[in-house]
Amino acid sequence: MGTHYGHRPTGNNPTGYTSRSVISTPSVPQAQGSTSGYISGGSTLPGAAYQNVIQKFPLSSDANATDVGDLTVARGFSAGQSSNANGYTSGGWSPPFRNTIDKFPFSSDANATDVGDITSYRYYGAGESSDASGYHSGGYGPSATNIIDKFSFSSDGNATDVGDLTGNRSGVRAGQSSTENGYASGGGHPSPPINIIDKFPFSSDANATDVGDLTQGRSEDAGQSGTTHGYTSGGFTDTQVNTIDKFSFSSDGNATDVGDLTLVRTGLSGQSSTASGYSSGGYSSSPSDIIDKFPFSSDANATDVGDLISASYLNTGQQV
Repeated sequence: MGTHYGHRPTGNNPTGYTSRSVISTPSVPQAQGSTSGYISGGSTLPGAAYQNVIQKFPLSSDANATDVGDLTVARGFSAGQSSNANGYTSGGWSPPFRNTIDKFPFSSDANATDVGDITSYRYYGAGESSDASGYHSGGYGPSATNIIDKFSFSSDGNATDVGDLTGNRSGVRAGQSSTENGYASGGGHPSPPINIIDKFPFSSDANATDVGDLTQGRSEDAGQSGTTHGYTSGGFTDTQVNTIDKFSFSSDGNATDVGDLTLVRTGLSGQSSTASGYSSGGYSSSPSDIIDKFPFSSDANATDVGDLISASYLNTGQQV
């Protein structure tokens, strides 16, 4: 918890302070931004036409995305992480399987650089972010895995294997981050979609625990992080869905259905501001260019607030 101290003058001395009030405010997860949301990589056609484009859209106003740089290699199915200074895109497929960790700056529009490798070649994993490290959990390459990888934000280097999810999982693209824990929700591709919400600690290297269920088993979903809750949007059951689920960070439990995206779709990316969750791109009957936004302060449907530079899916989200 963050703490703010305010002083109160007493008597005839307006500068003499004899007491203080304490106002506690919730800490903000690393996986929230106040300036810009980012979309990196993706595909414009089913199974082909992979992109290296890094796109950016404002969080302070509703607007379209712009092209601000390139990844080191065109790919989709990657996981996204965010530090205070840089966005990261890890793993993926173009083909072949990729283990690359790309980094691009938030302070200027520029291309990404290759700064390390995750521990194995894989795609279809989830991304989480603490204030010190990026995480890549689960994925497929060439079979489903339970690996939780961690890499440092303070220095460039390879990731290390620091724990396991509760089961081998691919298609678990929805990662969420509180100030204390990383979460991976859903998954199951190519096996039947699952509803598991896994949680693992940032303070120590450890395995994940199963702490609840989504309202429906689904894979290829997107993750967003509020201050008090994690969100899982869209995805695939036996068809594309538009569901927005919410689960608590403060206590373990099942998610609840709190709203709908503007379009049923799968393979979309998630971004988070301090006030809203975003779901970008995705695939319904064809790739989509929609940027949806939904509020964290109330349970409500999403609204269409902008467009990507072109329709794409299997892209990755970051924010600052």
